[in-house]
Amino acid sequence: MFDILIALLVVGAVGLVAGILLVLASYFFRIEEEEKTKLIRECLPGSNCGACGYTGCDGYAKALALGEAEPHLCVPGAIAVAEKLSEILGVEVKASDPIVAFVGCNGTCEATSKKADYDGIDSCLAASMLYGGPNACRFGCIGCGDCSKVCPVDAICFEDGIARVDSRICIGCGMCAKECPKNIIAIIPRDARVAVMCNSNDKGAVARKNCKNACIGCKKCEVNCPTNAITVIDNLSVIDYGKCIACGKCAEVCPTHCIKLTDFAAHSIIDYGK
Repeated sequence: MFDILIALLVVGAVGLVAGILLVLASYFFRIEEEEKTKLIRECLPGSNCGACGYTGCDGYAKALALGEAEPHLCVPGAIAVAEKLSEILGVEVKASDPIVAFVGCNGTCEATSKKADYDGIDSCLAASMLYGGPNACRFGCIGCGDCSKVCPVDAICFEDGIARVDSRICIGCGMCAKECPKNIIAIIPRDARVAVMCNSNDKGAVARKNCKNACIGCKKCEVNCPTNAITVIDNLSVIDYGKCIACGKCAEVCPTHCIKLTDFAAHSIIDYGK
């Protein structure tokens, strides 16, 4: 019995000493996480857009301080913020290519029509649940403004019933694309020089009947592209920006002008030949 008590006392003493040593070590050699988080937070733009995948700038700052996130995830801050964060964290910076949101729909009031009058909750999601929405084209922009409501920099307005992104203001956070129930908003490279302004997967005759600006899947763009950067998938032209050389041939031959020449730096979208 005495031997057992001695063993217990020895184990307890060792545990106590080890605990004290751990406490002292954590105090004298601790990393000032709160101070680091504060420094990191000061570098972030404060948009709270969520593009980094965390709950705003505070959540991202905490994850960075704990070593759970990469410093190049801040889309609004781009390379400038990434470099500051890398300096604080002592890691290598990784540059991200600039991106911008683009509304792939040109179903204006003139180009398409209404199949029904919607009188309900002012929400694209709610409207789309009723037979795909009130527009003749079930793939097009509904125009209730769900995307503009979540945009942290007010870069989205509406022209002729269609959402339009001001590329000079857009920070490429992708919040609008996530919110759109029709998935018509794409996040594409800011230096892209062509874009498809349609989202319809209907066959040519049906698509053109519902919207005169629709892609009809004729494949003229695909045939004339010198780098095979554009392909018609499910009756809709899709651009591979990794292959695109911005020659503009796809826009030149498009019979419905749904492929546009773009200059996001100047906030410009141009119809080829017009």
